[in-house]
Amino acid sequence: DELLADPYDTILFDFELDEIVSRRVSEVGADGRLVWVGESVYQVNLLEKLLVTVLSKLTNFVPGGGIWMNTQRPEWNDANNALVGTGISVVTLCYLHRFLVVLDQLLAEIGDDSLPVSEEVLALFNGVATVFDANTADLLHSNLPETRRFEVMEQLGRAGEAFRDQIYAAGFTGDRGTLSLSGLRQFVETCRPIVAQSIRDNRREDGLFHAYNRLRIEEGRIGLIRLDEMLEGQVAVLSAGVLSANESLEVLTALRRSALYTERQHSYLLYPVKTLARFTDKNQLDAAQIPAPLLAQLTQAGPDAVLDRDEQGGIYFSGHLTKAADVDDVLDKLMAEGLQITQSERQHVQQLFIDTFRHDLFTGRSGGMYAYEGLGSIYWHMVSKLLLAVSEVVVAAAKAGASEETLSGLKAMYEDVRKGIGFNKSPEVYGAFPTDPYSHTPASGGARQPGMTGQVKEEVLTRLAEVGLRAEAGQIVFDPLLLRKQEMLDETTSLHYVDISGQLQTVSVDAGQLAYTFCQVPVTLQPGDGPRITVQFCDGREEVLLSDRLPQALSESIFMKRGEIAALQVALP
Repeated sequence: DELLADPYDTILFDFELDEIVSRRVSEVGADGRLVWVGESVYQVNLLEKLLVTVLSKLTNFVPGGGIWMNTQRPEWNDANNALVGTGISVVTLCYLHRFLVVLDQLLAEIGDDSLPVSEEVLALFNGVATVFDANTADLLHSNLPETRRFEVMEQLGRAGEAFRDQIYAAGFTGDRGTLSLSGLRQFVETCRPIVAQSIRDNRREDGLFHAYNRLRIEEGRIGLIRLDEMLEGQVAVLSAGVLSANESLEVLTALRRSALYTERQHSYLLYPVKTLARFTDKNQLDAAQIPAPLLAQLTQAGPDAVLDRDEQGGIYFSGHLTKAADVDDVLDKLMAEGLQITQSERQHVQQLFIDTFRHDLFTGRSGGMYAYEGLGSIYWHMVSKLLLAVSEVVVAAAKAGASEETLSGLKAMYEDVRKGIGFNKSPEVYGAFPTDPYSHTPASGGARQPGMTGQVKEEVLTRLAEVGLRAEAGQIVFDPLLLRKQEMLDETTSLHYVDISGQLQTVSVDAGQLAYTFCQVPVTLQPGDGPRITVQFCDGREEVLLSDRLPQALSESIFMKRGEIAALQVALP
């Protein structure tokens, strides 16, 4: 009830628990910040940790909208920090679906046994599962009525509330129940298509997907306010595992044609360029919007006036009113002092304030600044996340047997995104040394804010894909899907590298080959009739595998850097 009444004020600080935690930290160190039962840290299995992660999001699920951001914290992109409160994240919904896919795969590898789970978490699971089971038919349809959206959201919220009340009041008891893995698999199978349907409900008319929405909370109803397009939403939906190969290509094609694409940098903006209203153009009211008698009363109330006039006769809301609640407070005070105003007139003034400022659409600096991940800015980390998402889509499309036309289109999109990233540019275009990492590029200039941003990890993963290597099911797989012909050397040269013992080594690489290291083991790649992998062991032995993947035992030896394998020679068609 408190969340619904004021979603911007959702945190109560427990001073007594803070003292207990501080005392534990002074006694035992960082473990003092963990959950304790009695005199020891409370330990649970991996399944319970994964389950709590899923359930905590699902208790804030808004059908057709996303995950309600009611914890007063922004998500990945803190330029959208004003979304907390009434913000709903489609982005988190997308990654929740991806999480469910992985959880489903993990559960498929386990038998039908039951596993121990905290009694409190088991109760939460049963509560959430009951809500989804009872509402499955409705949740699998698009355009859920606002009243039904509220009902489902409230039922899930009450399940989360019961769990939190128990934990906050008494903590974990340490008692365990048993969770049937077959029941958990059924729960995942029920949730996945429901989450997928809500993601699809966020498809825009231009072919893109919404990234975030706003809640409009009314008595027994939940409405959705759609925001402008964001690059983050497209990256999330491509990563979610919901779209087919053709649908992914459609999203990428729509993205390339959208206002998020900037020809100047041949890349993508976080949000489209828009011109903000000048200060003097804001808070301007038309006298015709307010009945004359009411206007006279509201502008003659002294320092507590709701409305003011400037020297030119312009009408505007008084500067001391910063939010809709302030209008309520002032009207209450004026009515107590004798202001004659009907309920409908009061509602009219309140709505006029809301319509004038549209605070409900404010997202943070993404909607109010022109730099630092603001309007018209490229954020290079997000462009690299897009690149990684497209690489995953290419691999998934090939596995699914997509047509050559679709696969070629996806590869072309990958190359187009890659072409816009820094090191492919001249210093004149990039605005800095192209090989240096920078946070963002505003619309008004070149790259800004140097530093090792999150972009780096995506670049590592995509580079491995480009040279034809990925890890899959515990195996090293060689796949030339994204390998470019121009990567192969034109002339013989040497690869210098440091082996796992710290010694500098040299490998000769012939023309027509490509060489790199993975976990400090040199890999030489060349075209051939393959697939064929020649494993050279450190004891001088060789083993030839007529495959494009290394068995788990040999892959693990490389992953763990055991020093058993000296080099790999790989031939691929």
